[in-house]
This record gives sequence, C-alpha cells and structure tokens, in this order.
Amino acid sequence: MNISFVRKVPLSVWLLPAIFSPCFLSAAAAAQTGPANEQTMVVTATPGGISELDTPAAVSVVNGDDMRHAAPRVNLSESLGAVPGLQVQNRQNYAQDLQLSIRGFGSRSTFGVRGLRLYVDGIPATMPDGQGQTSNIDINSVESIDVLRGPFSALYGNASGGVLNVTTETGRQPPTVEASSWYGSYGSWRYGLKATGAVGDGTQAGDVDYAVSTTRFTTHGYRDHSGARKNLANAKLGVRLDDASKLTLLLNSVDINADDPGGLTKDEWRADPRQSPRAEQYNTRKTIKQTQAGLRYERALTANDDLSLMAYAGERETTQYQSIPIAPQLRPTHAGGVISLSRHYQGVDTRWTHRDEWFVPVTFTTGINYENMSENRKGYENFVYRNGVPQFGEKGNLRRNERNLMWNVDPYLQTSWQLTDKLSLDAGVRYSSIWFDSNDKYITPQNGNDSGDASYHKWLPAGSLKYAVTDAWNVYLAAGRGFETPTINELSYRSDGQRGLNFDLKPSTSDTVEIGSKTRIGNGLFTAALFQTDTDNEIVADSSSGGRTSYKNAGKTRRQGVELGLDQQFADAWRLKMAWTYIDATYRSNVCGATDCNGNRMPGIARNMGFASLGWEPEQGWYAGGDVRYLSDIMADDENTAKAPTWTVVGLNTGYKWQIGQGSVDLFTRVDNLFDREYAGSVIVNESNGRYFEPAPGRNYSVGLSFGYSFE
Repeated sequence: MNISFVRKVPLSVWLLPAIFSPCFLSAAAAAQTGPANEQTMVVTATPGGISELDTPAAVSVVNGDDMRHAAPRVNLSESLGAVPGLQVQNRQNYAQDLQLSIRGFGSRSTFGVRGLRLYVDGIPATMPDGQGQTSNIDINSVESIDVLRGPFSALYGNASGGVLNVTTETGRQPPTVEASSWYGSYGSWRYGLKATGAVGDGTQAGDVDYAVSTTRFTTHGYRDHSGARKNLANAKLGVRLDDASKLTLLLNSVDINADDPGGLTKDEWRADPRQSPRAEQYNTRKTIKQTQAGLRYERALTANDDLSLMAYAGERETTQYQSIPIAPQLRPTHAGGVISLSRHYQGVDTRWTHRDEWFVPVTFTTGINYENMSENRKGYENFVYRNGVPQFGEKGNLRRNERNLMWNVDPYLQTSWQLTDKLSLDAGVRYSSIWFDSNDKYITPQNGNDSGDASYHKWLPAGSLKYAVTDAWNVYLAAGRGFETPTINELSYRSDGQRGLNFDLKPSTSDTVEIGSKTRIGNGLFTAALFQTDTDNEIVADSSSGGRTSYKNAGKTRRQGVELGLDQQFADAWRLKMAWTYIDATYRSNVCGATDCNGNRMPGIARNMGFASLGWEPEQGWYAGGDVRYLSDIMADDENTAKAPTWTVVGLNTGYKWQIGQGSVDLFTRVDNLFDREYAGSVIVNESNGRYFEPAPGRNYSVGLSFGYSFE
C-alpha cells in the first residue's frame, strides 16, 4: 500500500480575512512547475495553491480522516494533540465547552473559547466581541482543520491570538453513505449518519455537490451531575452556475442540554474526583440551541482576478443555571444566578484577488468584512420559595434585562511578492473597528441605569520574508501586531460587585516576532518555530465564583517559546507524529495588588507540552496504534499559590477494516489513560473559592463501528 503524503486539504477561499490565500500564493508559480507527485502537504485548494512546506507562517493541517481514525468523533481534544503550540483541555463539562489556547492566548477562558478566531466553512464561530465556541463543529464531516499561529493570525482581526479554520467535506462522485456509532465508559454513546455525492464532475453549469451529516451524542458523564445530550447537523450544497462561478449553501444546527459539575478544591479532588457537591444543590446546567446559514459566491472574473462574496446569519439561545447562594443575589445590584441569552448574528465579507507581474510575480487581495450581533441578556434568581423554603435550580425573579449590540467593520489589504526564485515577501494590514452599545432595561430605585457604549480601533500589520534554502528546506522571519477587545461576557461583571458593565477594561495589544524552519524528510515534514510575544493590557481573570467571572487588565506580559513538529510516514504503512512545545509566559508587571506578581507565570498555560503517536495504518486489515500525551504543571492563580500537577497519559487502539463489495466496515476498540493516572483535565483560572480543578477520568474503554456504502 502507498500512503501518499500529498493531502489536498481545501482551505475555504471564503475565510474572511483570506490571509492564507495571498501569503500561500507567493510561491504559486514554483509549486505549479514542480513534479505532479511531489510529496508535500497541500494547505489550500485555491488556484496555484502551494504546500505547507512553502507557507511563511506557523501552520498545521489536521486531516479529517485522521481525526476519525479509531476515535470517538466527539471532541477536538481527541485529535489535535499533534499540533505544536495548541493546548486543548477537556473540562469533562459539556456545559462549558473545551478549553483551547494557542501560545497562551485563550488560557484565561473559564468557558467557551476566547482569544482565538474560529471558523467553520468560512462562517465565524467567534462573535464580533471575540467570544467563540466549538460545539457546532461536526467531526463526522470535517475535511480538514487548519491551525494558524503567530504574527499572521493578527490579520484575522479582533481576538486572533491564533486561528482554527474548519473545512467540511464537499460532495464528490460516487455517492456514498456512512453510518457510524461509538460506545464508551460512563454511559457514553454517539451515532451518526452521513451522505455525500455529486451530479456531474463540478465543471459544467448545473453540476451539484452535496454533503449532509447528523450526529447524536449522550453521556452520563465521568463526574456526578455531568450528563449531557448533544444533537448536531451540518450540510453543504454547491451548484456550478457556469464555467466561472459557483454558489454554495451552508447549514448548521446544534442543540445541547448539559449538566454542569463545576470545579473542585484540591481537598475535594483528592477525596473524590467524581463528586460535584454544589451542582446537585443548585441543579447547575446549561441549554444551547444554535442555527445558522451561509451563502457564498465565487467567480473568476479573468484569468488573473477572482471575486468572492459571503453572507451568513444565525441565532443562538442559551440558558445557564449557576451555583450562587441566595445572600449575594438579594443585593439590589446583583444580576441573579440564571443567565438567559438570545443572540442574533450576521455578517458579510467581500474580497477581490488580483495576480499580476510587476517586474516580479505579485498578488493583491483586498476586501471588507462586516459582522454584527444583537444580544438580549436577562438575569434571574436561581431559586423560588415554596412554603417559605427556597427551591434552587428554578428561575425566579428578574434581576437583569439589557440589550447589547456589537459590530465591526474591517477593511484589509494583503500582498505577496516573489522577489527572486528563492526569496518571497508577504505583507498585509487590517484596520479593525469594534463597537459596543448596551441599553439597560432593568432600572429600580437601588439599581440605576447602567447603559453605556465603547469603541475600539486598531491598525493590524503583519509581514514575513521566506527564503528557500533548498527545494526541501525553507526558513522565514515574520512579525505582526494584534489586539483583543474584552468580550461582552468579560464586560458583564465588575470585581467590586457593583452594577453596570466593566468599561474600565481596555483592549490588549500584542507584538509578535517569529523565526521558523520547515524541512521535508522523505514522506514527512519537520517544522520548528521560535517566537516571542509582548502584550500590553493583557486581559486576565480577576475573580471567579459560582460560574461568574470578572476580568481586569494585567499590564505587561511576555510569551516566548519553541514549537517542534514532525509528521512522518515510513515502511509502507507506519505513521509517526510528534510535537513538543515550550512556552515561558510571565507577567512583566504587578497585577496582584499587595502581592507582587511581577515575574510570576501566567495561569492556565503549561510550560511544556508533548505528544507522540505511532501507528500501523494499512488501508485494509488489522491496524493498531498508541499515543502518549504530556502536560507540565499549570498555575491556577496569578499569585502562583495553586497549580494542577504534571501528567502523562497513554492511549492504545486496534481495529480491523475490510471491504465487502461496494461496502466497507471498520470495527475498533481503544483504551485511554491506560495506567489510570489521576489528573486535572483543566483548571478554572483564579476561582475565588479555590475550586480550580476539573478532574479527568481514569482508565476508560470504548468500541466503535462504522459502515459505508458507495453507489458506483
């Protein structure tokens, strides 16, 4: 069997800032003249797209088939361990989503994803204020995930400390259907159905392609009061209008009902990591319903000009019950223990790309991006009285009622110059403008009008120089400036307990310099990057209690480190993946008041991360593999008085694949945390009551089965 390292993994040309397109096209001519079977990993499917080897930025591509190989297909944490610089922690809490950070950006998040930009088929999974979530990513239908780190992330605008771009499968001939299921410990069960296909080859007017996927996941949860149910659907329909244009319709829906076990103190964790003492009392939980649709139009105007337009809209309903005692809620300015959010969001992105030769080959990409979100936010008491006795976990009196608006308008320009056969220059700039407006509708004699507004504006430049030392070895130097505004959730609460939005929060700004090297070794790629990021007004957690977190600016911080990655195929069907990340992330000013935190490690960030996997992966027959994951200790607070200890866990898998006529069957089993290591899956940064720890499960087992049929 020949496992080719050539992986055509399409990166949507509709990704809003389109940074990949211009900077990857810089060596398009060289890529087109190379051998047809050149062993490189292709990052983009745009015309003349080039390989990851030639990309002058720290970028990793995770293939969808690899994500589904002997895996539950439930969480991104299963399959992103081999990406350097990316820290993915599973909270074992489907009410709060995964904890993602890239080079430390996003580590402060106590729920959802912040500091990073997320996209699914070009539609942002990150709102204009920078708050994102991964719950609508359907692993069952992922074609690839592109992870961008470093200076060029800044060109995606607000909160782009790193970028995850998810591209789902595009239907192709012949039509296929796949049914899959997975059963695991703690009553976990996932099953899904996917259908893909096409009418025509996609080059003629009237040709249609389609891909539809739906999955359902349920679990009792490892911890007490951590059960969840999640329904997810994703669809993509493409129509070739003529020989120069195509229209694609995108649909996505997610429905989640999850209990929230909350964090534990160190003593509680050591006594019983599965307990959830406050969750049962308050019946803490969250429900989420989100539906979105997008329409993208792409047209080749001339041989050298492309036009793209994307429009999308969606709505998201969230209700969350928190573990807040009665006494604080009775204060006149308190917003209660139940959060009710109704969000409507939409956006438009237009882009024009021109390729020309002005003494040297050059590419220009210019466009404008507009996003907005309206939010109705209400707060209620999390109790009612029955016969004079408080009953927690029920919606009580209204304590907050406001309408928040957020919108941004970002023009951008990017250029790429092939200066010589070996030297290329990429440069771009984005002018990002974000507005917040809050209209308070809950006004009482003891709770005044807390309406307010704020706006933030920033030029975001980035550039890089790449030099091809040989055909198989490139080095580059990149630099850029990014910024991050507070999210509406971060503005929602003040640490002093007073009413009103926390408009004292300022946006943070970051300057990054990176040196990188990429080398092709046979059927593999070795990457290395050395970086430093200096940030002013870093936004960090101030205090966190009962599911409610307030934030502050932390003066100056510095992140510096090294990333190493290897993806190697050898001896026909063997696959080796390795990654190592070192990050030294520290405060460079005092953010702790009386306690001097200058020089302390930033909480939530592991100093060292390691991953290694080795597998025998033939196309048919027996396969097997194992992986080792390592994470060094993580500080839980700014004072560095509490930390989650270092851990190393091992996983094993084996399975069998066989072909039956036009059908295929894949049966596998796996064991995770083989040596039953007790460790914290994540930490809640600066939790005021010392409930920092969210324990991970011990040794656990699972089995999966999928059946596919091709209508040839």
